[in-house]
Amino acid sequence: MTETLTAADFIQFAKQTQAPLADLFEAVSSANNWQDRYRQLMQGAKLLPALPPELQTEAARVRGCESAAWLYHCQVDGKHLFIADSEARIVKGLIALLLHAVNNSDSQTLAQFEPKAYLKQLGLEGQLSPSRSNGLYALISRIIELSRE
Repeated sequence: MTETLTAADFIQFAKQTQAPLADLFEAVSSANNWQDRYRQLMQGAKLLPALPPELQTEAARVRGCESAAWLYHCQVDGKHLFIADSEARIVKGLIALLLHAVNNSDSQTLAQFEPKAYLKQLGLEGQLSPSRSNGLYALISRIIELSRE
């Protein structure tokens, strides 16, 4: 990747991560306890490639996240594609799960996305610290905002 991302970069990212992120979703949602879910989230962070430093810009930074997190968006053929990263592994694991839910969705699907129901499905409802929950909801808000532009 260079200083700018092309539609081809977003498409490639979505294709490369689709199956691994589906596996992560399955692993987290079927984990028996919070420790197992946490371990899966930490492993899930490894599924997302790191953004190069030149893409870790203030313009892409997600406001409201305690840990630095960056989000990029592209719309291709009516589908919204996202690339995101964070410097914190647990946050990056949460980002991976969120990208599983929203990547390659149309605007209507994103507008109807229910984050609380998704977290409940994953067994994460009530398990995240307030600062992580706030950061995750800030990321979700930014995704929805970008999908409306």
